[in-house]
Amino acid sequence: MDGDTAVVTGASRGIGKAVAHAFAEAGAHVVICARSTDELETVAAEIDASGGEATTVRADVRDEFDVERLMEMAAEIGGAIDHVVANAAVYHGKAGSTPLSEESYSAFDDHMRTNARGAFATIREAIPHLAPEARILVASGSVAREPYPGYGSYAVSKAAAEAVARGFGADTEQVIGVVDPGQVATELSGQQQGHAPEDVAAQFLWAATEAPAEMLDGEVVDRKKWRKETR
Repeated sequence: MDGDTAVVTGASRGIGKAVAHAFAEAGAHVVICARSTDELETVAAEIDASGGEATTVRADVRDEFDVERLMEMAAEIGGAIDHVVANAAVYHGKAGSTPLSEESYSAFDDHMRTNARGAFATIREAIPHLAPEARILVASGSVAREPYPGYGSYAVSKAAAEAVARGFGADTEQVIGVVDPGQVATELSGQQQGHAPEDVAAQFLWAATEAPAEMLDGEVVDRKKWRKETR
């Protein structure tokens, strides 16, 4: 990734933060965004202290004008964007305890606006600035494909985000796919058990740089596929 420019949304904590660190360590200049400026600046300071390069941009993926500005700023750094990780997401309620039958309309709307429409805006606004060999990764999970009880409109929004990735993958020359790292212990998931975000960052790094294009483009690369390919 030496000399590459990478954009990571939702990079102030959890998976996004770990991926930003991993990409920077691999040599990329990471452009990181989130709604929380203070937490974002902390991540950038950690990357800088480790010898990496990071630029912070406060951006809300629900606002396409924020995302447009994010991608324009990223392109100004290296002339083109080489990697994008659409990771920004929200979960309203306790993970696994929000059945659709009890879901509020406001939670449904914000899940869709942030997790699905946010992925759409991230990819759409990145496309004019992508390098020819660029890759875009959409973070997701098995709740998007399997009927786990209690995940409500969060699961619906992730299924929609995966559909967005498939659609763009079919419509663009660049490789666009979904990365499913399995159960991860993050604040968003509410999980005390699972893989540490730092452990799953390697899967995103592999998908961004080494995964066969035909395996990733418009497809889901889960932890099982990653482990099989990297044994």
